[in-house]
Amino acid sequence: MRVLGIETSCDETAAAVVDDGGHILADLVRTQLDEHAAYGGVVPEIAARSHVDHLDRVIAAALEQAGIGFAELDGVAATAGPGLIGGVMVGLMTGKAIASVHAKPLIAVNHLEAHALSARLVETVDFPYLLLLVSGGHCQLVVVEGVGRYRRLGTTIDDALGEAFDKAARMLGLGYPGGPAVEAAAAAGDPERFALPRPMRGRKGCDFSFSGLKTALRRVCETLADSPPSARDAADLSAGFQAAVGDILEDRLRNAAAQFHAAHGDGGTLVVAGGVAANRYLRDRLGTAARTLGLTLVAPPAALCTDNGAMVAWAGIERLQLGLTDSLDARARPRWPLEDLREQAMAVSA
Repeated sequence: MRVLGIETSCDETAAAVVDDGGHILADLVRTQLDEHAAYGGVVPEIAARSHVDHLDRVIAAALEQAGIGFAELDGVAATAGPGLIGGVMVGLMTGKAIASVHAKPLIAVNHLEAHALSARLVETVDFPYLLLLVSGGHCQLVVVEGVGRYRRLGTTIDDALGEAFDKAARMLGLGYPGGPAVEAAAAAGDPERFALPRPMRGRKGCDFSFSGLKTALRRVCETLADSPPSARDAADLSAGFQAAVGDILEDRLRNAAAQFHAAHGDGGTLVVAGGVAANRYLRDRLGTAARTLGLTLVAPPAALCTDNGAMVAWAGIERLQLGLTDSLDARARPRWPLEDLREQAMAVSA
């Protein structure tokens, strides 16, 4: 079984071909970083126009790299949300056109589910497992009970973690995208020089908050002589910000692990996915925390953490194998909680 995956939910124009043995036959991503760098973030209208200009060529190149044509596909998977609605519409409409013309099943993929299942593309991960999804638009702790079956334990009450990294980088004069910039600067910094808060740490539940950390960082920046901060100050603040994030994630994970084990017994797997999961410092912190909590950490390779077509194609395969396909009137959605997938999954299993 071979599926074409199309991803256009934000600023990556991506297409991939994956088979049901977990082989990535092609995986191409055209980044739009240069188009958005001057604005310090993604401009939705620019992103959508760029997808229109480049998606057809990216898909053609992916099929050429895989050595197949449309006729040899078993399905077409396209991100249908959540995301920037203009970009989502470009990818979904393209997927619908391909599926219709070539009489292939369409799988309208939830972008969050694609991240949630991405670890199963590269490793054997049995259900249920605990998921920490950390990206530019989302920060959630979720129990993954099966394809289409998700139980959210906690989410951010303000900023997503990737968004917080971008805002921190902007305050520190580090450029865009913020996550890699802060991680690089932090490597040479002293995480203990500046005192930064750990919002929500020690509280019950599994929700996150990062706005207080971001505000504290801004206030420290306002006390410094240089604006933007000097390279030394930026490195130390980056290290302190990153360490604070690590402490917050560990604390929230401890509560989530207790709930997971209460429901499913000892042991189990922690999957960390989403763009922020590419941060090596945070991966190491979470790996240590997972072992302490009796969990085995699985994190996809960095290229599968950021937005890509391979994870969409794999989610398409997982859903196609269960008969979870969609009609050509599937709609694009700017918001689409994972929990909303349960009804379709349960209906098919019944």
